[in-house]
Amino acid sequence: MKLPAIVIILSGLGVSSQDNVCSFQDVVDHLNLTANNRALRLTRPVLDHRRPTLVELNLILYGILGVIEKTQTFIPFFWLMASWNNERIFWDPDQFCGIKEINLPVELLWKPDIMILEMVEKDDSQPNLYLHVDHNGTILMEQDVRAVSMCMLDVYKFPFDTQRCNLSLTSAILEYKDLQIIAAANSSRATEFSKDLLYSQGEWEFLQLSVRSQNISMDDKTWGQLVYTFVIRRRPLLHVINFLLPILFFLVLDLASFFIPDHHGEKLGFKVTVMLAISVLLLILNDILPSMSDKMPLIATYCIFIFGLMLLSLLETIFVSHLSEKHSPDSLRRCSGSQKENDSTDKSDTGTVPSETAADASFLTQRVCSIEGRKVGSSCTLASGGGDKRDELLPEAEEANSGALGTEPRLLLLIVDELKQLQWMLDMHLSWKKEGGKCSRLGRKINQVFFWFYLATATLFISTMFLSWAN
Repeated sequence: MKLPAIVIILSGLGVSSQDNVCSFQDVVDHLNLTANNRALRLTRPVLDHRRPTLVELNLILYGILGVIEKTQTFIPFFWLMASWNNERIFWDPDQFCGIKEINLPVELLWKPDIMILEMVEKDDSQPNLYLHVDHNGTILMEQDVRAVSMCMLDVYKFPFDTQRCNLSLTSAILEYKDLQIIAAANSSRATEFSKDLLYSQGEWEFLQLSVRSQNISMDDKTWGQLVYTFVIRRRPLLHVINFLLPILFFLVLDLASFFIPDHHGEKLGFKVTVMLAISVLLLILNDILPSMSDKMPLIATYCIFIFGLMLLSLLETIFVSHLSEKHSPDSLRRCSGSQKENDSTDKSDTGTVPSETAADASFLTQRVCSIEGRKVGSSCTLASGGGDKRDELLPEAEEANSGALGTEPRLLLLIVDELKQLQWMLDMHLSWKKEGGKCSRLGRKINQVFFWFYLATATLFISTMFLSWAN
């Protein structure tokens, strides 16, 4: 009889173990968590409406997707965790095979209406479809958020700037007496968690994440608010290589252009080319910096001052070139050409040559006639003084030399004109050597003084700028 009793006892234990098999659905049925249970979805989950609902928030930064200076926007990607207590939900884990937590769709339970005040665009990240429910009524909601938020960027020290951007989390409807938001982790722990889980920083280096609680009031109503402040610092290497150094190199090139001779046209063209290159970089800067700012950024002052120095250098080059060109041989040749045209016009108008030229021509004609007279064995009596006396030649000599004397005086007159032009150009060339030497020395002196002024001013200004960026 003992053996059947043992079998009955073992079979009873087997039936008991099969009856203790539980599922999550048993918990859901026990809590009456259905879509028709509006009490769990529509109202704040408290048994006494005078008790506020405490919502603990924890924010962990995953990545900095972008900081847009032109539009003053900050785009972080973070993990937001919110937990609160639902007083209508609880069960004993011992009654359900030790089940302590379940996951439920988000539409079955009430959720706090947490919003970010600085958001300017709707979050397009994938929403989390489930809530984590604990046996004591603690609800945990986790969500990845891509927040396109407003941020008052201070670009005064761009690209060596540090920015502080806030994200203010609050309830849109429930006041402080109904909903209180508190931080689950302090600033040091939030910063530590974010640095451990940070995946992407890009141009920016994450420094700190601080959190503080505050209340905002409006129309006799008060809302609780939790403010997270992101402290980030720009990595300036890219902007230094692509912007600051090229402008500095152009400044060095402009300084080097002082060693180009002033009488060559390459110096002026070189300076104009450098200024055009600076203008292109200023256009790039205009696309980066915001249109409005409380203070002019240091980089704008840097570019404008260097551009102004180059403009002043260009004006100095134009002035020195004008001094050199004023007494150059080319200008003398142009003046000689105009003087020659004037002499030709005077001759065509009057039909005669100037008295001084006529005197020189008469002297040369006398010399030619004497030479020609000796050739033919006769003498020439030439006019001299104030009266005109004709030459007395023998008929044979006059007939023999009439053809030669008809053309040679005119050729001699042309030679005399050319000699006088050469004498005038020689005088002008000597005058240019005298005056042009003075202008050349004056130009070199101006270049030397302006070069040292340019170098000292540029060095002092750039040193001041980099000290300002460093501080």
